[in-house]
Amino acid sequence: MEEYFFIAVSTRENLEICKRHAYAGFPDTINGVWAYLDIKIGDFVTFLYGARAHNLYQVVKKEAIVNAENLPPWKPIHFRESGKTCGFPFRLHLRQCREFVEPLARPEFMYVAENLLQRGGYWKTHFQADQTTLQNVSHLGEIFSGGAEPLEMPAYETFVPEFVRGRKTGSAHVYPFREVILQSVLRQHLLNPDVLGNLLSGLGLEGYDASEFEVLGEKALPEGYVDIIIKEAKPKGMVRQIVVEVKLGSASEKDVEQLRRYMNEIGEECLAGVLVAERVPRKLKAWDRKIHLATWSFDGADLRIPQSFEKLLSNFRLIL
Repeated sequence: MEEYFFIAVSTRENLEICKRHAYAGFPDTINGVWAYLDIKIGDFVTFLYGARAHNLYQVVKKEAIVNAENLPPWKPIHFRESGKTCGFPFRLHLRQCREFVEPLARPEFMYVAENLLQRGGYWKTHFQADQTTLQNVSHLGEIFSGGAEPLEMPAYETFVPEFVRGRKTGSAHVYPFREVILQSVLRQHLLNPDVLGNLLSGLGLEGYDASEFEVLGEKALPEGYVDIIIKEAKPKGMVRQIVVEVKLGSASEKDVEQLRRYMNEIGEECLAGVLVAERVPRKLKAWDRKIHLATWSFDGADLRIPQSFEKLLSNFRLIL
């Protein structure tokens, strides 16, 4: 199933570049590589700037570019506090499908608009929308029949980002294994219908069909940010949901309570909550039949050594 994302653009100049060339780029930061991993070839995207949604595109190619700060089309970013300058190495080649500029206040964008309002700003690089939003947006504006202006690029090299535990990576293309990367691995792991079906069975939800659910990334609630939401893609009368909270290390009572608050916020529509951590202490109890404790691991992928996202995803294991 193709997914749908909004890409936050920092300046009007960068927005015009993105639209002119049907081209998206993410900075050389952990949030930038997270967005690059989350969005797959075939997915749909819309640019977000100034509380307005700009056009609908489909991703046709992805690449990570070496020395991107010296290459067009975007100017590099200079971070005053660290003194670091970074470019936009993580890039998406797009095909424009529809043309529109619409305020985010439209009912069609409610899922993303609520997310932004709860956050109080655009500090993230990307926001995932649900299938209902994609279906609604597919009727906005007009079908785009033109073409993008070609971008003239000198010869360049590409790289595959890798991840390792610890801060010192020793390479410009190796990034620390942060919680958001683990979230992306788990979310894409759950996109497999068989995997999601096994999870539903493990949660005691055998009567539900995995094909009727979608797996969405981080969602803002008044109580905080839910790491993953599994919800009905085509709800009728109510939106049945499963809340998933992800932790890099050991699970704690504080994490269980945090998950419980998220579930209470969603209310009767919440079927279950899952706390996924690397370790779950034996003494830790959920004390709620709807809350489940699970562990994650990478079978054969040692995070003390740099690993590609593809290797992490193929070796990922979720144990209830």
